[in-house]
Amino acid sequence: RIRAAAEIADRALVDVTTLLTERPTEREVAHHLDQAMWAHGASGPAYETIVASGPNGALPHARPSDRIIDQGDLVIIDVGAVVEGYRSDMTRTFVIGEPTDHQQRQLDVVLAAQQAGMAAAAPGVPTRQIDEACRLPITEAGWGEQFLHGAGHGVGLDIHELPRVNSRSDDVLEAGMVVTVEPGVYLRGEGGVRWEDLLLITSGGAQPLSASPKGAVLA
Repeated sequence: RIRAAAEIADRALVDVTTLLTERPTEREVAHHLDQAMWAHGASGPAYETIVASGPNGALPHARPSDRIIDQGDLVIIDVGAVVEGYRSDMTRTFVIGEPTDHQQRQLDVVLAAQQAGMAAAAPGVPTRQIDEACRLPITEAGWGEQFLHGAGHGVGLDIHELPRVNSRSDDVLEAGMVVTVEPGVYLRGEGGVRWEDLLLITSGGAQPLSASPKGAVLA
């Protein structure tokens, strides 16, 4: 059911991606995402869909507003679906137009952080090690204080469940758990970047359940 919910969120994101270049409001994009998830068989969104563009993206839990998405914006989209009570959770970041060097560095650093966290995920691994793996590239880039939350959390019947994936957690990954890995960098007055995927912890490591690509540039 979680896998099905993740697939629905992937399909909904494809349905609305081209809308981002048509100067919609954040609220319009969120509405279209919710409608697309229902159309693909979800019983609803897993949480209030986040669409945060430009400086609004510097707020990790921004709510969609009437701000128009325009050229030069970084756009964070955090979307999940519900299937028979079980939830998914995914974040992708887009750039409207060609990214500046500064934006590209931010995108690349956060992606490297997420890849490091995902690579560290396996049964028997303390979840704080996932957080540490995500945090290291961001800290080395000089943005450690702009990574404002833990690296992830469990997902199931609730959108935030055990295990906790943060620096204070004593939880340990076990096969069968589903967790997010979601580092981010949030620069006040500029915008934010977050990449988030669902991982199923397996006996041999971890399997991504989110399949949306991370090619972030929209002309």
